[in-house]
Amino acid sequence: MAELNAEYARIILIANSIGAYFSMCAGIDRSISEAFFISPIVDMEKLICEMMRWASVTEAELKEKGVIHTAFGEDLSWAYLCYVRAHPPIWTAPTQILYGSRDTLTSPDVIRDFANTHNRSLTILEGGEHWFHTEAQMAFLDNWILKHTGVAVTWMQNCFHKRSSNS
Repeated sequence: MAELNAEYARIILIANSIGAYFSMCAGIDRSISEAFFISPIVDMEKLICEMMRWASVTEAELKEKGVIHTAFGEDLSWAYLCYVRAHPPIWTAPTQILYGSRDTLTSPDVIRDFANTHNRSLTILEGGEHWFHTEAQMAFLDNWILKHTGVAVTWMQNCFHKRSSNS
């Protein structure tokens, strides 16, 4: 991150879902000028516990077995749950959040609590899902970033703003 900070005037992070969660855990928040989280996982412990409920798995069962394969294709891991509990994310970077009202992985209450607790801007796309994928959802996403950055973004184009030699 030090090399990027030396080379670029601003570092903007765009992350979605679990990528937003891992970004919050990476200790990079002080290097980020602004972050854009799309359908972020902001409370991994809550999500894991919810997945345990979906799979009818108790904490005692998970602890005993270590790893449990679920019918919905996700493995539940006792070691990972313990890690998540011992290492809560810390995030201080200015952050804009885009959330779909039909997101099935993060509840509206969890995303609102995160946004309110951390003074983050929250935009809710009515009818949006966890994975933004339709043409209308992607256009909304592009316009949302344009609104906040003034930079037109398409998802197949890289956009870098190098630090000028006199800045």
